[in-house]
Amino acid sequence: MTKGWMISAAALAALTVATPALADQGCTGTAGNGAVKLTVVATNLKNADGEVAFSIYPDSRSKFLASHAYIARARIPAKAPNTTTCFWLPPGHYAAALYHDENADHDFNRTLFKIKEGFGFSNDAPTTLGLPSFDKVRFELPAAGRTIQVKMRYSR
Repeated sequence: MTKGWMISAAALAALTVATPALADQGCTGTAGNGAVKLTVVATNLKNADGEVAFSIYPDSRSKFLASHAYIARARIPAKAPNTTTCFWLPPGHYAAALYHDENADHDFNRTLFKIKEGFGFSNDAPTTLGLPSFDKVRFELPAAGRTIQVKMRYSR
């Protein structure tokens, strides 16, 4: 083998080994120190306009949906029908709330009678008569990590 070939082979091997770590760099939070990966998939997006805002809340009824009480947030360019992101978090219990910010104005647009943008909650908690209870959206993040899917809902 020539010296150039050996360097190229070593570089290729390094890239191959580093690929999983590079894929995780897009996650919100910091890997290590006991953090595990939570992957959240927003499903049923009606279009690829704007962004999807993913908010993760701590295991606290009083903090769920409270202003700026989330412990992690990601805003990801929307991809229809599914948009995915991930977070590094300690194992435990959490709640997730998402909305499809179609006009990317960083605001959940609604009127008194109509929600203008798509939304969803962990466990696909029902929202028939208002916001779901914390108990309906609470989920466990085990030490092995987890993927959850959240179906986006739109007012028609």
